[in-house]
Order: sequence, then C-alpha cells, then structure tokens
Amino acid sequence: MRYLFTGRLVATDLPGGIVHVGLIVGIGPAATDYYYRTLIQAMVDGGRDLELTMVHADTSTLLENQAAGDVNKQVRIYEELTRRLQLAGAEAVAVTSIAGHFCVGEFKLISPLPVIDLCDVVRDELHERGLRRVGLLGTKTVMESGFYGALGDVVVIAPGPEWIDEVHTNYVSMAKSGVCSQQQRQVFFNAGQRMVADENVDAVLLAGTDLVLAFSGESPGFRVFDCAQVHALKIAEFAQTVRPCRS
Repeated sequence: MRYLFTGRLVATDLPGGIVHVGLIVGIGPAATDYYYRTLIQAMVDGGRDLELTMVHADTSTLLENQAAGDVNKQVRIYEELTRRLQLAGAEAVAVTSIAGHFCVGEFKLISPLPVIDLCDVVRDELHERGLRRVGLLGTKTVMESGFYGALGDVVVIAPGPEWIDEVHTNYVSMAKSGVCSQQQRQVFFNAGQRMVADENVDAVLLAGTDLVLAFSGESPGFRVFDCAQVHALKIAEFAQTVRPCRS
C-alpha cells in the first residue's frame, strides 16, 4: 500500500506507521527545547521513533508583526518556512508559539501542509477536562483577545489592567532571553493568584509556551493548564496514529 500526501488526514492501521512532523520553532528558545524534549519522551513512551524537522522563526519579527496586526506578513513567513519543511519530507506542521497563532486561521488556508493548530487542541482539551472558566497569562495580544476568541464557550479572563502590561513586558523579556528571573516568576504567580481570588477561575492557562521557564517544578498556589504540553502531546499522538494518504 502506498501513502501519498493530499492534505487529507485519515487513520491508518499500517503497523509502525509514523508521520514526519515539522515544527516552526525559535519563538522563543525555551519553548523549542520544551517541545523537543516532550516529543522525544512521548514517542519513547509510545515505543516509536520520532521523525522531526524544525525550522527557525525570529522572535522579534513575530512580536512586531503581532503587535502591528500584520497577519499577511507573518503568514508569508510561515508559508516559506513550511515549504522548506515540506521539501525535507514533513507531512504536517505546528507552530511552537501561542503568540504565533495570531494568524493561524489565515495560515491554515494557504499552508502547503496540514497545520496542527494549538488553539483547536487547547479548546478541545479544556472541554475534555470540564474547565469552563479560565485565566490567561501570556503576551498582551493573547490576553486582551481572550486567546484569539478560539476557546468557544469557555469564559476567558485576562489579568486586570494593573497587571496586563507588567505580565506582557516580563513575558516578552523572558521569552527572548530564554531565562526566567525570580522577579519575573513572581509577577506571573501574583497575576495568576489575583485571577483565582478575584475572578474564581477554574485554572490559569499558561498561554505563552515559554512560561514553562517560570512554572516548571514550581508550586504557584493555583491550578495551571499548560498549553504547550497539551499541544506537544497532541503532535506526538498525531505522529503515531494518523498519516496523510490518497484514497
């Protein structure tokens, strides 16, 4: 049986069938490392090899395009990077940045490869876990847009105006450097605790994939939902269970 790419995703019973996945990474470096390690471990746990190719996108360029709302410019960058992945043999693509999903709807329309959309994955997982009211920590655009309005009927709460700029500034600084200071960590913890206390949220979404730097191994005093983790695990699941094919 031959398996050829047409863009349609179907389940396959091919023993040991593995999808070659492509990641658009670099935005920022900590998220890239987190996705890579999580994918490796998930595939090991599943008894499968990992077929992976990564291409680099620039953090500063992405954040500038996001702040300016320049969807077309960022989509063109993603399209070029995805074509490189396609030439390397990748059969699907994912972006390892929640900030980078500000243009994901437009990107999916023109992407040369199927897109494993973090927004869809997070929405579905929130419903699966029964979380109906959540807080957000991440970039200003992600917080102010309520996770781009992508979470369906889930009530989405941003930090109050006295917190949102401080969270954004500290998040961007941390993402660019790949290092989280104790002061930055405390900003995120304080903002999360305030949303839990004042808004009665079920959990706080780590709505920035680099927040692993602040929260990994730490106890912030409230329930968190790690968007990067659920996305990376979904990519691993996808790689092990489905394959583009021609019927």
